[in-house]
Amino acid sequence: MRQIPVDTSGAVVMVAKTPQVKVRDRRTGEIATATETGAKLMTVDVMFAANEAVEILSITVPEPGISGELAMGTPVALTGLVARPWENDFNGQRRHGIAFRAVAVTSLAEAAAGSKAA
Repeated sequence: MRQIPVDTSGAVVMVAKTPQVKVRDRRTGEIATATETGAKLMTVDVMFAANEAVEILSITVPEPGISGELAMGTPVALTGLVARPWENDFNGQRRHGIAFRAVAVTSLAEAAAGSKAA
């Protein structure tokens, strides 16, 4: 499936909901893992503001890619963000959407505090 790189350079991105473990199967409680590394996957909801529009995006990121304190309202950088269109049939209904995945979500709060102290 095609992956589309997302340019975040002109956006303001803040944590909307703290990282949560991504569940692969809600019935069994199986945790989602990255196929390449086996790392546990997390979901971080962010407020993505660009071009005078604001959206809440749910970003999937491997657990080792989460750095810093990611409390609600924390400004963050998204490294390697891609969008991937998807569709499936579930109980006879066709569903579709866009899934977002990043290599890393990094808090910018510590960097900002460090530069103010200098």
